[in-house]
Amino acid sequence: MAERDWAISADKLSLTFNAGPIWDRQQYQVLKQISFAVKKGETFGVMGRNGCGKSSLLRILAGVIKQSSGSLRFNNIGSRSLLTLGLGFNNDLSGRDNALLSLMLQGEEKAEAKEMLEDIKDFSGLGEQFELPMRTYSLGMRSRLGFATGVTANTDLLLIDETLSVGDQHFKYKAEQVMLEKLNGEQTVIFVSHNSRQVNKLCEHAIWIEQGAIEASGETKLVAKEYRCFMRDIK
Repeated sequence: MAERDWAISADKLSLTFNAGPIWDRQQYQVLKQISFAVKKGETFGVMGRNGCGKSSLLRILAGVIKQSSGSLRFNNIGSRSLLTLGLGFNNDLSGRDNALLSLMLQGEEKAEAKEMLEDIKDFSGLGEQFELPMRTYSLGMRSRLGFATGVTANTDLLLIDETLSVGDQHFKYKAEQVMLEKLNGEQTVIFVSHNSRQVNKLCEHAIWIEQGAIEASGETKLVAKEYRCFMRDIK
């Protein structure tokens, strides 16, 4: 892949951590030599069961944590936005204030961020609850606000972790339509999910992670087929 064509290159990424009481520390390997490349403007899928390591990979890509070994390179990727069900919103602030702060943390000027708030309110479907404190929100409402804020911000890389699995069917449809639009756009997207059919619908290429290692990679339809066969066999 020519340099002008790629956005992310990961080579043998591994992540380990120590856990347990201080007198009996044990080492756990969360990710084991993960390698892949993502094209500019691509929506790239990461699928796998809960606890397989895919969310840890996303946090490495977001810069929240650092890999234990391996290399990670970005090509002309400045701003990054991480959308996850564990959103770092302030429970005492309103949805509006949280959206404003999130946009500013992602590099938007305050005046520009304020102009985006009504679009975020409309897309999230929160209505009057947009003005209420975050502590009054359900998990689905938090997810909708996070997704609406993330897709509105002008970031080079959008990292999405399972947020399309929460919310009513109407919002899921709207979110999927936005994702499909981005397939033809310039923004690079990493979409993480345990739902192979959703990844297959939104992504051209993908990897499947099982117990921290890549089991399959390549065209999404082929990777998703292997993943579904695996899930069927273990039930």
